[in-house]
Amino acid sequence: MRVELFDFELPPERIALRPTRPRDAARMLVVENDKPFADRAVRDLPLLLCRGDVLVFNDTRVIPAQLEGRRGEARIGATLHKRLDLRRWQAFARNARRLKPGDRMDFAQGVAAIVEERHADGSVTLAFCGDEPVEILLERAGTMPLPPYIAGKRPTDERDREDYQTLFAREDGAVAAPTAALHFTPELLTALDEAGIARETLTLHVGAGTFLPVKAEDTEAHVMHSEWGRIDAATAARLNAARAAGGRLIAVGTTSLRLLESAADEHSTIQPFEGDTAIFITPGYRFRVVDGLMTNFHLPKSTLFMLVSALMGLERMQAAYAHAIAEKFRFYSYGDSSLLLP
Repeated sequence: MRVELFDFELPPERIALRPTRPRDAARMLVVENDKPFADRAVRDLPLLLCRGDVLVFNDTRVIPAQLEGRRGEARIGATLHKRLDLRRWQAFARNARRLKPGDRMDFAQGVAAIVEERHADGSVTLAFCGDEPVEILLERAGTMPLPPYIAGKRPTDERDREDYQTLFAREDGAVAAPTAALHFTPELLTALDEAGIARETLTLHVGAGTFLPVKAEDTEAHVMHSEWGRIDAATAARLNAARAAGGRLIAVGTTSLRLLESAADEHSTIQPFEGDTAIFITPGYRFRVVDGLMTNFHLPKSTLFMLVSALMGLERMQAAYAHAIAEKFRFYSYGDSSLLLP
């Protein structure tokens, strides 16, 4: 499909620079096929789902993966993208074309890394110097990697260390938050429990590639970035049992959805999964196990807007986004939510 079909005009003032407080006070647009759009709040979620439904969360934890430093006299920045092993990470670097294997990058607080390799997608492999775990080095020298549409309008600060982390964050490794879950509070979880709505977690370490623009003119030519994920056998069994009992699997965020669909076999059974996935979901895709999606509002011409259009239909999502813009919903990572029920 032509990428231009997924374009729309978004007024810049609709981009949220801070989250709503409390988090579950954010607005939520309910998009259900054959029904009018409904403007609700995230805290209404227990009223909108059914007993036996399962919310599936991503428990990845965002690490302070944004690094600023120098290569010789030149200022340079790097955003870690994907762990390769204990000391090596793939990263996107500003002015990466100037880097060559063997170059040393010196960051704050004595943290340094050597460029080992340049890749065709513009990223580089960095090998961190010293013996300390890279996570400790990042806590010392790194900052939270806010999306470019926020970071370009204000500096990252201490509030973001809490704001850009979900209640479920447990497994270190993401360089972008699974933002749909940012809306959840302990009070909302209690209300969901009382309504008989279950929850499960999986892990998908979101990479910086999630922010890369689609440069191809046709979706067939776009190469999707890969990310590492895991669903253990016990979780897969519980999810399959819930579906067999008539419950719906509602993915909280596109990251959860992509991993669930990556782990599903041709018989719509979720298998245990551990490894990389580069699944690219566009209109025409047949969903195997996901019955609904809670997600924030996405960028024009992004792979994520393509995904929601695959779930609900392109015309339906174009109309939903036009409604959201007209009704002044807040967009992107710190913005409002939508509940999509095909």
